[in-house]
Amino acid sequence: MPEPTPVLPEVLAQIQSLPASDRPLIICDVDEVILHMILHLEEYLNNKGMHFLNHSYRLTGNIAHTQDGTPVPADQVKRHLIAFFDEVSHQQAMVPDANTALAELTDQWDIVLLTNLPGSHNKPVRETLLRGMGIPYPVLTNSGPKGGAVAALAGGRAHPVVFIDDSPTNHRSVQASLPASVQIQFIADQRFLSSVEPEPHIDLLSGDWRETSRFIRSIL
Repeated sequence: MPEPTPVLPEVLAQIQSLPASDRPLIICDVDEVILHMILHLEEYLNNKGMHFLNHSYRLTGNIAHTQDGTPVPADQVKRHLIAFFDEVSHQQAMVPDANTALAELTDQWDIVLLTNLPGSHNKPVRETLLRGMGIPYPVLTNSGPKGGAVAALAGGRAHPVVFIDDSPTNHRSVQASLPASVQIQFIADQRFLSSVEPEPHIDLLSGDWRETSRFIRSIL
């Protein structure tokens, strides 16, 4: 089990700018949860002469050059991921029902979007895209495991905190930093969803916003 992680100073500053509230809180990822990512990333890779080796939930070691099948080194994967967001983050498609499901939950829950987004210039682009989809909630940008940020967001709230994310790494981090949270592992791409065996701390594994909304409503 990972050790609890501290919140990054730049993330804490974003958290402190939010209005105070003691309502139940949903902390929701964006990529592959609200916005499709794998769908767009696969297209980007194919256009660059690369592809996923399989549908296991990782990037490094799972992307190869199509011409000869050699894996793409980790540093190149990172560079391509940054380039991907620069090229695609303004036009990612919404996961079906994300906007309506979240809107329906706001009668009882506060919603904050916590996203690992490379490039500070991409944050306003993402906020504009989401608002245009009817998803106007605060967007906080993080780097690395999210446990510290989630614990800081939950500070002072006596009511339930729900964490929604696709990444197993982020869920392990949140389990270490805020084990009382309700954890939903949401993966929109059905191929990657079917490859995941949920860990014991995962309360729901889903790729469907209607199912997710019903589950969250049952908490209160």
